[in-house]
Amino acid sequence: MNINKNENSLKNSPYIANKITSKKIKLFNLEFIHRIFDSVNISLLILIFILSFLSFNSQRKWTSIYKNLAKTRSYNNNLIDYISKTEEFYINEIESLNTFKKTTPKDLIYLEKQITKNKKNNLNKTIKFIKDGLKDSKFQKGY
Repeated sequence: MNINKNENSLKNSPYIANKITSKKIKLFNLEFIHRIFDSVNISLLILIFILSFLSFNSQRKWTSIYKNLAKTRSYNNNLIDYISKTEEFYINEIESLNTFKKTTPKDLIYLEKQITKNKKNNLNKTIKFIKDGLKDSKFQKGY
């Protein structure tokens, strides 16, 4: 201990007491501010984490929608091709109607229909077929 000062005088001095309380307040304020910043940082990290999952989910949905749109576009392109081919066919048919001559009864050729009745017997046909086959060697004699 110092001879000039006793302990009671140090404890009771307003300057030292004020200094000690101001240090405690500053430390408390610093701790409080650090806790606030830590909680803000943690909440921001959690928010970024949640939003990244939401963005991945929306990206997945957009990818599936885009895939469906691409399929629909290809179907539409095929339909347009089919429609254009059909239109071309019908236009050619309409144009070809003007190039053909319409017929009149004078332009037609009438043929007489000849009706011949086959009066031969089926038995006679088969006998004649066998005779002709034997003459032409279709059916061989012998063993």
